[in-house]
Amino acid sequence: MFIKTIPSVARTGDFFLGLLQRANTLSHVTQIQSQILHHRLQTHIPIVTKLAQKLFDFGSTNHALKIFFLIPKPDLFLFNVLIKGLAANNSALSAISLFSHLRGTDLTPDDFSYTFVLSAAESLGNSRVGMLLHGMAIVDGFGSDLFVGSVLVDMYFKLWREELAEKVFDRLPERDTILCNTMISGFVRNCCFKDGIRIFGDMVSGVGPKFDVTTVISVLPAIAELQELRLGMESQCLAMKFGFHSDVSVLTGLIALYSKCGDVKTAMLIFRDIPLNDLISCNAMISGLTGNGEIESSVKLFNQWLQSRGRVNSSTIVGLIPVYSPFGHLSLTNCIHGFAIKSGFVVCPPISTALTTVYCRLNEMESARQLFDESSDKTLASWNAMVAGYTQNGLTETAVSLFHQMLSSSFCPNPVTVTSILSACAQLGALSLGKWVHNLIKSKNFESNVFVSTALIDMYAKCGNIKEARRLFELIPAKNEVTWNTMISGYGLHGYGKEALAIFYEMLNSGISPTGVTFLSALYACSHAGLVREGEGIFHSMVHEYRFEPIAEHYACMVDILGRAGKLQEALNFIEGMPIEPGAPVWGALLGACKIHKDTDLAQLASQRLLELDPENMGYYVLMSNIYSAEKNYPQAASIRQIAKKRKLEKTPGCTLIEIGQTPHVFTSGDWSHPKSTAIYLELDRLMGKMKEAGFQAETITALHDVEEEEKELAMKVHSEKLAIAFGLISTEPGTEIRIIKNLRVCLDCHTATKFISKITERVIVVRDANRFHHFKDGECSCKDYW
Repeated sequence: MFIKTIPSVARTGDFFLGLLQRANTLSHVTQIQSQILHHRLQTHIPIVTKLAQKLFDFGSTNHALKIFFLIPKPDLFLFNVLIKGLAANNSALSAISLFSHLRGTDLTPDDFSYTFVLSAAESLGNSRVGMLLHGMAIVDGFGSDLFVGSVLVDMYFKLWREELAEKVFDRLPERDTILCNTMISGFVRNCCFKDGIRIFGDMVSGVGPKFDVTTVISVLPAIAELQELRLGMESQCLAMKFGFHSDVSVLTGLIALYSKCGDVKTAMLIFRDIPLNDLISCNAMISGLTGNGEIESSVKLFNQWLQSRGRVNSSTIVGLIPVYSPFGHLSLTNCIHGFAIKSGFVVCPPISTALTTVYCRLNEMESARQLFDESSDKTLASWNAMVAGYTQNGLTETAVSLFHQMLSSSFCPNPVTVTSILSACAQLGALSLGKWVHNLIKSKNFESNVFVSTALIDMYAKCGNIKEARRLFELIPAKNEVTWNTMISGYGLHGYGKEALAIFYEMLNSGISPTGVTFLSALYACSHAGLVREGEGIFHSMVHEYRFEPIAEHYACMVDILGRAGKLQEALNFIEGMPIEPGAPVWGALLGACKIHKDTDLAQLASQRLLELDPENMGYYVLMSNIYSAEKNYPQAASIRQIAKKRKLEKTPGCTLIEIGQTPHVFTSGDWSHPKSTAIYLELDRLMGKMKEAGFQAETITALHDVEEEEKELAMKVHSEKLAIAFGLISTEPGTEIRIIKNLRVCLDCHTATKFISKITERVIVVRDANRFHHFKDGECSCKDYW
């Protein structure tokens, strides 16, 4: 036994303190405790304090608590040891409860008490608890304490409440280097890179406290993420001037910086100039090469390091995984996966999460899910990767299902989680689920996160509630370019072109630099609102004032703007004058315009180009067939269909979704599978009778065969959107707004019919099709028949 190895000496307090200090197993500690009890020293506070520390070191939380409660009057130091130990051993609630007990005694918590209990609140992941403890700190006189203030700042950042961290920082009467470094690293961790650089700038200019080597190390990732190469070079010069340039951590940060900015050569020079490279700098270089698509060089460096040093860690393998450039590297990913299994690293959460992410981006969803399911130690990041993967690959219902499974597994979502699930809601058009997620966001106090707020705007816009999207937009104090783009795009999606352009010009005046997506969103809004002159002006401004090189999507939008307005020859001239070879999106926009304006000759030219560029796209065959049908050239329409049939292409079947309460109902054309089908068709017959009385005539010009007009009308009558609207009418109270989502572009007949239905029933009907939203009210549509 451990105790028998000790020579016979007096069993005093100091003796047992020394013995506990040397104990290196839980068994040793319990043996010593039995001797402490034997010598009746179990209430000796210094011994009990040291005993509790040792028990916490070995994870024996309950044992430590038992000996604490045997002390009739513990001192503050013992309380602090217990609070710290509980927080460190995943017993956050117990730590907070013990802290509350401390405040009920005649003892007063000190700054260490608050440091340890705030750590517990942080691990609990609940900002409300953190705010409550913050209030207690103010009551106890620590509101201006620099040490406690630094801990509060760190806690709020880790709870994704950067606005509260900044408030604490702003209200502290004095600041030191440690506090400012905490602010910089917190901003970086929360992706507020410009704010981190702002604090750094204050320190360099002398407004704040002096900076140190940790400051430089903390700010370099922010500069790297923003790809501010010039600022990075200035920071490097600053590091040289103050003697920090020899620090391996600084050099490692510079390797990451130059790599993020695409200057791999300079990064490699810095790496090679480090006298004694460590694994961390090697990992940074491997990651830098991988991130710049230099996969062979990355693998070569990995092999060299493995052969010369023989030791890698999880970060080495994560850096090697082509997360940012996965396409074309499935076999490499498989090899890395195999190496991770063989070396035992696959159980490491960062590696399994990175591999899951790559498999998802390569649409290898079975491999991704298998890896995820086999992971015994799932983290929030791994759940997020899988939910995001399903969302990005259009498997939105599976993403939602996995999200619910995550919640039932006691994982608390973070802003990354809710951003992904809001994207799934937006794709599904699931407004009720989106509202539920919004309430979850409110309960977690994530609304202040600009990425979450932007995702909410996108969700409400794509689910048809553009007013709520605008309300949330106005509430965001510091909008980024993505927020502005989302609002512009949202208005464009609803056909509110003038409102979209008002936001666009407001963005330009706000000082936020537009991106290629900004101009694309503005042009898209113009195309759906018939704003030809405005669209031409924006395109000219993009090219000549902002010096943006247009991509295929920008050109396609301009063709769409001109084509929808009937300027087909101008659209063709624009295509012929393009400096790049026009692709399928450009010719597709022209073909769509030809259908609207029934220009068969130009349609033949566009379809010929499209069938050369994208012969497997069934949509182009359908468009061309419909153009011939509109001219009653049924043999040619049938010929186009026959070509598609020989190629074994199939048209995507049309379907329409409507939510009643929180239950989704999906209809297809001529659907009789719904339990209320009889009532739905009776309502549809009733509506058709009233519509014909009001002057409605079925639009049968695009019917695909030369058959009797009555048969064409019957085919149009049972389109999925009509069935969904009829079901909505019989399932909701009079006056209730009806929202439906169709997976394809709404047809002319259904568009006309919905206008009549909105007038007859005095209902607002909102339709989201594959292209945009239509708001029907009093017999009119928001698109002004321009879609």
